[in-house]
Amino acid sequence: MFRRTIRITVILTFVASMLASAREEILEKPVVYQVFTRLFGNKETLNKPWGTIEENGVGKFADFTDTALAELRDLGITHVWYTGVPHHAVIRDYTEYGISNDDPDVVKGRAGSPYAVRDYYNVNPDLAVDPGQRMAEFEALIQRTHDAGMKVIIDIVPNHVARGYKSLNRPAGVEDFGASDDTSLEYAKDNNFYYIPGEPFQVPVFPDDYQPIGGEEHALTDGRFEENPAKWTGNGARKAQPDFGDWYETVKVNYGVRPDGSYDFPELPQEYAKKSIEAHAEFWEERELPDSWYKFRDITHFWLDKGVDGFRYDMAEMVPVEFWSFLNSSIKLKNPDAFLLAEIYQPAIYRDYIHIGKMDYLYDKVDLYDTLKDILHGKSETVRIAEIQEQFADIGHNLLHFLENHDEQRIASPDFAGDPFKGLPMLVVSTALTSAPTMIYFGQEVGEDGSEEPGFGDPTRTSIFDYVGVPSHQRWMNGGKFDGGALSEPEQKLRDEYRKILLMSAREPALRGDFAEIHRYNLALSETYPKEWFAFLRWDDRERLLVVVNLSDQTTDGASLKIPAELIEGWGLTSGVYGATTVVGTGEEIRIHIDGDKAWAPVSLPAYGYGIYRF
Repeated sequence: MFRRTIRITVILTFVASMLASAREEILEKPVVYQVFTRLFGNKETLNKPWGTIEENGVGKFADFTDTALAELRDLGITHVWYTGVPHHAVIRDYTEYGISNDDPDVVKGRAGSPYAVRDYYNVNPDLAVDPGQRMAEFEALIQRTHDAGMKVIIDIVPNHVARGYKSLNRPAGVEDFGASDDTSLEYAKDNNFYYIPGEPFQVPVFPDDYQPIGGEEHALTDGRFEENPAKWTGNGARKAQPDFGDWYETVKVNYGVRPDGSYDFPELPQEYAKKSIEAHAEFWEERELPDSWYKFRDITHFWLDKGVDGFRYDMAEMVPVEFWSFLNSSIKLKNPDAFLLAEIYQPAIYRDYIHIGKMDYLYDKVDLYDTLKDILHGKSETVRIAEIQEQFADIGHNLLHFLENHDEQRIASPDFAGDPFKGLPMLVVSTALTSAPTMIYFGQEVGEDGSEEPGFGDPTRTSIFDYVGVPSHQRWMNGGKFDGGALSEPEQKLRDEYRKILLMSAREPALRGDFAEIHRYNLALSETYPKEWFAFLRWDDRERLLVVVNLSDQTTDGASLKIPAELIEGWGLTSGVYGATTVVGTGEEIRIHIDGDKAWAPVSLPAYGYGIYRF
């Protein structure tokens, strides 16, 4: 037993020291609210499959009123990620505004995918009260968001653009993607796209149960799309006729990666992992780089000049890390406080994208999100959280935590938890575990279950392809009052608890301090500590927090939670009984008993209960 205790102590000390070295002294930890912009203000409730704007409705920039934004700020939100802002392919006819129609054969859904951008220099006309003034309406939203005390994030999709990309609003001197490409070649360094010379593009063979826009007649729905020669598809498919499962509505952007995978640009020396933003920018300054690099630099700087405060980069891992060094260093020189978040799913390259690519934050999907979901489904155990924390201790601050986003199932859906309250202990873990930002998806805080049958999109996820209403969110919106007046009692209770947890996440100084995981310590030494629980400590010079969650459907009364003696000694606590108040949680207030080198606290938690205690 003595040897086991020593081993656990070494692990505990290692993790605490690594987390301490990675922390940053910040006044407020970021809490990101991802909102699907066209759904937020939609008041229509018909939800007809493949419904039009007139039938199913659509939200506008103007729906983010001062009241709505004040309510988000009151929830603890620091950054709003407005998803679907850049002008992407849509079915609706906007020819009176000089916008050519998109072809339903290469558009997913009726409302279109926000990740098939067709003009990076303007915004989605669906989102404007007056489409002719759509950019001015978005600029007004940026200002309202800033006035409410929050920052603005939008998507940049560097890996691909819409198959029908055509910018009507690009600034003078800016050339369209592909305008100067040599289409007789599969690859050339300064081509923006890859080509299949001699072969025209063919629309995929659609499954028997699928027809564009649900089978509605349309002048352009003819099984053809004019593109000759065919371009590579967004996910890298190199066929003139991509499969239905490919990202057939998009084309892949060329960053100087030859078809054999070799690079047509200088590789950044590994020593630059420790160099400054200025050094990265200087490295690229005098080099001749692929044309696409400059195009995306110009695009991001255009949006920074509009007042946008940061970007969420779609599928960042599909673009070379050297490009990110080039782009992000240029952004940080322009705005040192820019918020840069990358969607990435390969843990083996996390550190390269942080240190070489100069990303601020990466999705923590493959590890923490997947593990919490697996624990809920009985496929993993809570000890895995401790292993993840140890594995990424040096970059824990950079791994943004979430339980929902537009790609993932709603917590309340039957395929995830079936009950939004089961997500609360997971939310406590994801908000309190590190100093990294937390992100929630609109409607998550009121238990939206994503059960609508919208058309192209699937139930369990709120559709990003269709015009739909979001029922739980609409009850909070309450016809534009944004006061929660139509919420059920459980929905209001859930939102109140989200508010407490998110405010705690953003503003508790101890959550930006030191960390010690005590789960494995208790598994080894406490006979009453359940293996379905997870416990850890967070502290700074002013306060100490004990965090305990129950990730099971079993209630436990009076488990003896032990605290390592070296921590008690380090905090300068002497023998006695210390009261601990509940910051948030379903557990009752507890007392911590110290007797010499022994310290313990009797803790009771209901099924899926949680407690953060200050002592």
